Amino acid sequence: MARGNLTDEQWGRLELLLPPIPKMGRRPRDRRQVFDGIWWRARTGSPWRDVPERYGPWETAYSVFRRWQIDGTWASVLKRLQVKADSDGIIEWEVSVDSTVCRAHQHAAGAKKRGLTIRAGQMRTAWRASRMTTPWVARGAA
Repeated sequence: MARGNLTDEQWGRLELLLPPIPKMGRRPRDRRQVFDGIWWRARTGSPWRDVPERYGPWETAYSVFRRWQIDGTWASVLKRLQVKADSDGIIEWEVSVDSTVCRAHQHAAGAKKRGLTIRAGQMRTAWRASRMTTPWVARGAA
């Protein structure tokens, strides 16, 4: 068993919550191997193509992941695991969030803005200070 894979006890608990194996088509790959591949990818955040060979083809892990995501299997499994953990008293539902440690960026806190402010319906026009007329330009204009 590779580091990070599910233990036998964890797999035994999880296997009961997964949907039944379809009875049609080719015999499917070992579910535990595919699930460990999905779990590896979720833990590491790597691309699907980088799933190690020991978990089987990455395409299989991806297709099972997507199928279960689309049909709601992941949400169902999570909900049932939470219900079981809550009944066992493992989950602590009361959480205290202290917002004093969250610091907003200075622009989000109403810092003074520099430059022109353009209101709706106004156009921003660039202007330059008039240049001084040089003597040779004045002579040419006369």
